[in-house]
Amino acid sequence: MEPQEGARTLGESVLRPPGASGSPAPDGEERPEGGALQAAAPAGSEEDGASADGLWGLPVERAERRPECGHCSRPRKVCLCPYLPVHPLQISTHLYIIQHPAEENKVLRTVPLLAACLPPDKFTVKIGRRFSEEQDVDLATICRDPGTLILYPGAEATNLEEFILDSPVHPSTIILIDGTWSQAKDMFYKNSLFQLPKQVQLKTSICSQYVIRMQPTNRCLSTLECAAAALSILEKNHCIQETLLRPLQALCSFQLQHGAQIRLSKEYLLKNGLYPKPMPKNKRKLRKIELLMNSVKI
Repeated sequence: MEPQEGARTLGESVLRPPGASGSPAPDGEERPEGGALQAAAPAGSEEDGASADGLWGLPVERAERRPECGHCSRPRKVCLCPYLPVHPLQISTHLYIIQHPAEENKVLRTVPLLAACLPPDKFTVKIGRRFSEEQDVDLATICRDPGTLILYPGAEATNLEEFILDSPVHPSTIILIDGTWSQAKDMFYKNSLFQLPKQVQLKTSICSQYVIRMQPTNRCLSTLECAAAALSILEKNHCIQETLLRPLQALCSFQLQHGAQIRLSKEYLLKNGLYPKPMPKNKRKLRKIELLMNSVKI
């Protein structure tokens, strides 16, 4: 097992607090704090070099940040608060998110929307790639609990709706892995703890509404959409799914209004001859492409 890499737990919220440094610029890139001025003097020119050195003493105007909402941490022009529930949803299931570190700083994440909709004592995010029973005692305890499920599609996974009907014990916790599909696969198979809970999957024909981020296939759902569907089944309340999807729909609508493009799935692009990249020479990657084109789950 590889050593643990920077895992930590966020209990209440994963939203960036207002005024935090390194806020994303409108184009999604990190804006340097203070906008430091850099100048280089031509070689062999002492006078020019001295002049350039003098620039460092000049006052630098700090770049103005767009006003943010104190609740959802979104720019006020695209505040999502009107689309969030007035009070956190009352649920009995604990939603436990295992988040790949690369997801933490992405601009258009769905996990913060979940944090804004769910009660803090029923929502936990743990960030990292590798976890061990010795170093992650709390996670190990949860994974060994017979009331814990892990949502991950695969040959060993049971349909969640069927499992609920037949299970003598109602699940108390469900674990979701947040990352790209390749990251989630790597985390699931390289952490022995995740083989302990009962593995379940969602049987659904719905297409993802997270249209501003490319998915492998038309049936792949975002973390928020998976959580919404799973919680609505576990809580036997379809209103939960509608409530959780509302801010996601608003987020995508705002982004499209401000220049974002609808991202078609890789499966759709391949089947319609629109995939912009050349076919890979690596046999394993080529096999994945062939499976996508033939609508076979990978």
